[in-house]
Parts: sequence; structure tokens; C-alpha cells
Amino acid sequence: MPFTHHSHSGQFCPGHAKDNLEAIIQLAIAKKFRVFCLTEHMPRGQADFYPEEIEAGNTEASLVANETAYIAEAQRLRTKYADQIQILIGFEIDWIRPESRTLIDASLARHPFEFFVGSVHHTLTIPIDYDRDMYVKARDLAGGTDEQLFQAYFDEQLDMLQQLKPLVVGHFDLIRLKSDDPERSFQQWPAVWEQILRNLDFVASYGGMLELNSAALRKGMSEPYPKAEICQEFLARGGRFCLSDDSHGLDQVGLNFHRVLDFTETVGITTLHYLDLAEEGLVVDERFPRTRIRSIDREEFTALEFWR
Repeated sequence: MPFTHHSHSGQFCPGHAKDNLEAIIQLAIAKKFRVFCLTEHMPRGQADFYPEEIEAGNTEASLVANETAYIAEAQRLRTKYADQIQILIGFEIDWIRPESRTLIDASLARHPFEFFVGSVHHTLTIPIDYDRDMYVKARDLAGGTDEQLFQAYFDEQLDMLQQLKPLVVGHFDLIRLKSDDPERSFQQWPAVWEQILRNLDFVASYGGMLELNSAALRKGMSEPYPKAEICQEFLARGGRFCLSDDSHGLDQVGLNFHRVLDFTETVGITTLHYLDLAEEGLVVDERFPRTRIRSIDREEFTALEFWR
């Protein structure tokens, strides 16, 4: 039962991703996916548009219209392919500042979403995963060092977690992507490590899941998000993990899942969890009463046809 809890298409994230959403679903079916979660990006305020959005002449109204079109297409695809794959309709948030809550609540009020991925792509309002120049700009604002920027990131992440309690926490340690040493142990910085443990405690307290996000592998890192040392601490807290490819087009659907599966064995993750709309399972969020969390043993997961 392969599944992903994080995906994007060029149809609804133009300039950021590529390829048509229906083609992506068709490929997921061909790859024997059973659960595929759609998580196009939420609308943001114009002050936070990316360069390609500015160049395309986007407006806040056009992003809201794009979200509406996405929901309509996602519902059509779910109906069309209902006997071949289960599609959950969600979105990925952008927590940029406390006022982001207003935009997130507006999306939740407009459409019948079934979950959202809680992500932080900005620190001190500057994108930290877009390119190195923006990362350095954010680092300078934080005080000039990676350690200071990491501290700001994990404080803002905690704010997001406390405000929103997302079922799926997206790429927990994304901040390392553009840093001077993405492979470094967070434990080298005791203050940062304490922030990480604090945030893990909070996620575990409300039953959220950390995604094992394979995008870090295609971006050249040796471990998915989050790093093994973080996964081991979350395991010790009884934390749950789900699997995501964070795909941005056809060539990334299920990419490096084999490596993530090997990683789970190394870390000691014996159970994976996934979202489902089935009647059975655990309801953990009253905002999404149809959405359940179910589990599968890693050994059973490894035996599925997807891996052959």
C-alpha cells in the first residue's frame, strides 16, 4: 500500500512544479499507489510572492481562484479513479508570520479539505529553501550564523505547531537544505537541539505525524527529512511517521522510496502510518472527521507489489 502525503503539480503550482495533475495520478496508479494525497500550496499574500509568481503577474485573487480550480479538479479525479486509487484532498500551508493564520483559516473555510501539511518555508519572512541568496539574507537577519537562523526557524515552527496542530508535519528539518553543512548533526548546537526536542514533544503530545520526506535525497542529502537523530528521538516519544515523496512532477512520484525504506530499518521504525478516508481507524482531528490514521508494519509494507 504505497502512499504519499505530500505532492504538487505544474497545473496548480506553475513555475514551482511541472506536469498535469491527472497525468500524475495516472502514474501513481501505474506505480501501484493505493493512497495519494494532493497538497497544492495555499494562497499567500502578495508580499510573499515568489519571483516566478511576480513575473507571471499573479495576484492574491488569482491564487484564490487557482485554489478553487484545484479543488474542482481534485474532486473530479477522485471520482474518476475511485476504483483504482484513494485520493485525499489537502493543501500545504505556508507559515510565514502570525497573520498567516488568517489565510490558512480562509482556505479551510472555503473548501472541504481533508487535512493539511504543516510546513515552514520562511524564517523571519524570508524563504529559506528557494535559493542560497535568500537563505543568506535570512541568515543575516537572524544574526549572521547558521546556528542563529536554525534557532529562529525552530521557534517559528513551534509557533506554527501550537497554532495549527497539523496532522502531517512537513519536512521537519528543511532549514538544513541551503545551510553551509546540510549533513551536520543538530546536536553540535545544544540550544538548537533543545528546540528540536521541544518541538518533537509537542507534535507527539497531540498525535501529529512526521513525514519521512524523500525530497532531501533527490536534493543530494544522505538522509531524508528529518535526519535519523531526529527520527530516533521522535520514536522514543511514541511518535508516528508517514511517507511522502514531496513530488513536483512525474519524474519524482515515488522517487527514492526504496532508500527511505532502507532508512526506516536503520533508524528502527517498524511501523508506518497513513491517512485514509475509511470508516475504521483513529480519528485524531475534529476538523477533519472523515480522515483516519491507519498503520502498516514495515515488513508488510516491504512485501507490497510496489517494490517489485
